[in-house]
Amino acid sequence: MKRSGFMKFKMPSAYSILIAIIIVVAILTYVVPAGEYDLNEEEAPIPGTYESVDSTPQGPAAVMMAPIQGFYDAKDVALFILVIGGFLGVVMKTGAIDAGIAKVVETFKGRENWMIIILMALFAVGGSTYGMAEETIAFYPLIIPVFIAAGYDAVTAVSVILLGAGLGVLGSTVNPFATGIASGFAEVALGRGIGIRLLILVAGEIIGILYTIRYAKKVKEDPSKSLVANMREENKEHFLGKQDTDSFPELNGKRILILVLFALTFVVMIYGVLPLEDFGVEAIPTLWWWFPELTALFLVASIIIGVIHAIGDDEFGEEEFVGSFVNGARDLLGVALIVGVSRGITVVMNAGNITATVLHAGETTLSQAGRIPFIVLTYLFYIPLSFLIPSTSGLATVSMPIMAPLGDFANVSRGLVITAYQSASGIVNLVTPTSAVVMGGLAIARVPYGTWIKYVWKLLVLVFIMTIAALVIGLYF
Repeated sequence: MKRSGFMKFKMPSAYSILIAIIIVVAILTYVVPAGEYDLNEEEAPIPGTYESVDSTPQGPAAVMMAPIQGFYDAKDVALFILVIGGFLGVVMKTGAIDAGIAKVVETFKGRENWMIIILMALFAVGGSTYGMAEETIAFYPLIIPVFIAAGYDAVTAVSVILLGAGLGVLGSTVNPFATGIASGFAEVALGRGIGIRLLILVAGEIIGILYTIRYAKKVKEDPSKSLVANMREENKEHFLGKQDTDSFPELNGKRILILVLFALTFVVMIYGVLPLEDFGVEAIPTLWWWFPELTALFLVASIIIGVIHAIGDDEFGEEEFVGSFVNGARDLLGVALIVGVSRGITVVMNAGNITATVLHAGETTLSQAGRIPFIVLTYLFYIPLSFLIPSTSGLATVSMPIMAPLGDFANVSRGLVITAYQSASGIVNLVTPTSAVVMGGLAIARVPYGTWIKYVWKLLVLVFIMTIAALVIGLYF
């Protein structure tokens, strides 16, 4: 008997979850008392000023308009996301990133320990700066055969790629899709808290590299210790005929220049958003850039890189540049839409005047707690929430308008609240089965999901403890 489609459970998409939350929040505006806070010059709520106001329930019309109004409210963030997508689309079209990684693999073939360190570091930089995730899928067919031929296994290769980039995202410094969006909705400079994020990035990658090298060494010394030892011969036959470095572009002078400009763009971005005045630095001017300036930066960088790639390449003209930019933007259209839809939740809460009431409940609770319990509980709160809303941008948009002001009441900086959010989201996205990056990489490597969990769970514990320690340290800096 064929099972009815209605009998099968499938996790709904992020859009459906967010629309459902909008409806629930609208219903709550009929139940939760309305209230307001007095605001300071920075538009932050002033503790102790909460007052009840007349209820303003939000009906079906408000629910339907919420995603639209949310998109209007978040238009600067959405446009930034689309331009970042176009920038990445142009860079990927040049083949510079693929050529760079392939050159590292070729250069360090036979010295795989060093290759583990260098590749994980490179993937970490990509994850920390621009949220490198889906882009890693292309490297599995290149890297897996190299490690298997060297006497390692497919789990080692997955660890290098998935943990390298994933721990980089967990320790995002200026990742526009995690740190950037969260900073926007928390209404703080992107550079706030970058020191602790850098600490988490470096500590996380050191843990990941040592963990991977320890396992790789064990497998090479005794192949029976491999978690996929039963597939050893099968994997050799499957992968060793598939290493094809010729399919990756050559790392020529032009592509090296593009990689330099690619890196320089993020260096300029970091300088533009760092609040140097707050650190007492006066010799170098603080630019106070925000989404409009950052959007312009990546648009100009896209054009410069496109022009350089077009030199000596008759097939890459104005039409191809525009096509690459538009295709890259199209790849991130879903992210931009999620930001708009999720912002609709805040629109309904604010229109129903229940945001202040939720904050007041948090303020009352936090008056009994200290700074350490608050930041630890914030991190723990975001872990299950990251399973529910796997989109980092959607999660930031939904939660930051509430969680960031709660940090004010607990005397915890908004930058540290952002760090707790992105760290929790990052650790979940190393293992969540709803991630196409995790499941796609494991499928290419022929590593069962249960085997990956068996391999990575100890590392998750270490990273969990390290992150909590870093967050507590961040309270005092």
